[in-house]
Amino acid sequence: MPRIRPEFTKSPYFVDEPGNWHLKPGAPKDLQVELKNYLNSLGDDDEPGTTNGIHINYP
Repeated sequence: MPRIRPEFTKSPYFVDEPGNWHLKPGAPKDLQVELKNYLNSLGDDDEPGTTNGIHINYP
């Protein structure tokens, strides 16, 4: 299933270096917050029995 591309990745301020996503100087504050929240969410673990937040019943 394809994932939705975050909006900040379409910004001219976004720098897509492998392993080093960041924004160019002068990026708007809302864009900085969006990138920070996205990067922080990558560290969140899904609950057991879920796949990307979808509950899967198992014995």
